[in-house]
Amino acid sequence: MARYTVIHVKGVRQVKIAVVGGTGMLGRRVSAVLRRRGHEVRVLSRRSLEHQVNLVTGERLDAALEGCDALVDASNASTNAKNILIDGTKRLLAAGKQAGISHHLCVSIVGCERIPMGYFGIKAEQEHVVEQNDVPWTIVRATQFHDYIAAMFEQAARWKVLPLLKIPIQTVAVDEVAHTIADTVEAKPRHGRLEIAGPEITDARMVARTWRSVSG
Repeated sequence: MARYTVIHVKGVRQVKIAVVGGTGMLGRRVSAVLRRRGHEVRVLSRRSLEHQVNLVTGERLDAALEGCDALVDASNASTNAKNILIDGTKRLLAAGKQAGISHHLCVSIVGCERIPMGYFGIKAEQEHVVEQNDVPWTIVRATQFHDYIAAMFEQAARWKVLPLLKIPIQTVAVDEVAHTIADTVEAKPRHGRLEIAGPEITDARMVARTWRSVSG
């Protein structure tokens, strides 16, 4: 597993790139990086001010992807995950094929196939859908973001509880993942996976103690 994966792409031509889930924590950052590099970015999500799409119904996907060269799927789902991430991915790939998308990049989770249950199992199945399709693809897997862990602690702290389990974690900065995704979607499709993780392996108990000492 890579710690921080950096891909330097020289002489990259500016293209139209759709970012699905572009209003989310990761999608916003990916969109910003790509725009700074001169690409035309289309932000797609249910709440987008630019291109509102619905992965469950497929509504407006064809129009939103028309003329795009590449696609980053940074969509997420706290509920109805199967319909959004599995069935929605099938709709997204079909629309991408029709639009002539030359690179479909799917964002996933490191080790999701080793936890075949719940959200992890759905992400593993989503990966399988991507690799079985006809559109050139790359899957970028990341470990949990620092921000997600902090949000989990904040939620738990409302009940005056913090996790004490010694579960190994290797969190990563969202900005590092966003730059890796931008580098990867600019390059040729890998038809394979790339992984990015944080620089340190620790456990939930240690991180909880650090968070408590900083946040009070």
